[in-house]
Amino acid sequence: MQSYQHITPALRLYTGPDSLGQLGRELARLNSQRALVVCGPWAEGPLLDAVLGAAGERCAGVFTGVLAHSPIDSVEAAAAEVKRLGVDSLIALGGGSSIVTARAASILAAESAAQPGAGVRQLCTTTGPDGRLNSPRLQAPKHPQIIIPTTPTTAMVKAGSAVFDPATAERLPLYDPKTRASSVFVHPDFIASAPVGLVVSASLNTFSLAIEGLVSRQGDPIADALLMHVLRLTAQHLANPDLASDADARADLVVAAVMCGQGTDHTAAGITTVLGHAIGARHGAENGVLNGIVLAHALRFNGTANEVGLRKVAAALDLGSAGSGEALVQAIVQRVSSLFAAIGVPQRLRDVGVPQDGLAVVADAALGDWFLRGNPRRVHNATELLSVLQNAW
Repeated sequence: MQSYQHITPALRLYTGPDSLGQLGRELARLNSQRALVVCGPWAEGPLLDAVLGAAGERCAGVFTGVLAHSPIDSVEAAAAEVKRLGVDSLIALGGGSSIVTARAASILAAESAAQPGAGVRQLCTTTGPDGRLNSPRLQAPKHPQIIIPTTPTTAMVKAGSAVFDPATAERLPLYDPKTRASSVFVHPDFIASAPVGLVVSASLNTFSLAIEGLVSRQGDPIADALLMHVLRLTAQHLANPDLASDADARADLVVAAVMCGQGTDHTAAGITTVLGHAIGARHGAENGVLNGIVLAHALRFNGTANEVGLRKVAAALDLGSAGSGEALVQAIVQRVSSLFAAIGVPQRLRDVGVPQDGLAVVADAALGDWFLRGNPRRVHNATELLSVLQNAW
């Protein structure tokens, strides 16, 4: 009998055309009188107006300075606005960058008040020379987070917030369970607003992360059930030719991202996620597309390191006669590659502007990513990661 703990954080999920009508009630439940909407300038217009109308007098202001990858400067600006307005909750409107910026701003505002002078560098999780994670205790109370997503991002339900330092091309992870979303509102008008390419990219990340969760060294039956259904939903809808206009398909992909985020809280990621982080931080490509390019090569690298997990992946992808051993790996790689080719995912890193002479730097940076410890096959040095990158290039 497997020993495990499966603890699911509280989350209220509102979906459908009438979902936003519950925003005022949710703010009241949280005893919030001064909410701050956090979004990018693109949101100004009908979507933002709808949120402001639903929040009513409980909205204290709007921060529209969200930037892609949540760079430190924009997070600091959002934190300053949190303090200036005396905010008591945050409403993240948009995709992963809006969500991460809102969470990180909440952490920075609260912790810098409790620890004067503390910035992102002092508050982020670091990896020591021995490979152990050193995560500062972020004990200050945090403001409730409300999410109104436009893209199907797993960031909706996570507790980690990776802030980008443009000066060093580093991702600085801030981890605080108190910043998990209190509620998520999935409204058809909002999830229809994102370009289909962005929806596909975010869902590629969901798909890849679900596979990595199933083949990681950690997990439990409940997480497995969530992640197997995530694969079914994403495989079905990524190949949907009507995804641009199919509201139900987009809603399914958002729900899949929620389930993936929850499921992978109990598992781990691997080299697909790690390399996607390292490449995206340096070369500006979308994480989902990068994951789509790297995933098959990561599967080949890992081989049969976790064949039990591979069988779960095969079952979710309806590969009933996939066999075992290397035949099983090849069957999954072929299924993944066929799906990605059908939806036009670039096949090589060079196709998205990653230079070959930059691969060694990426490999060295990826070796320090804490997600690497969940990979089913032990990675001993940057040379092994470089070989995966070269195959993908």
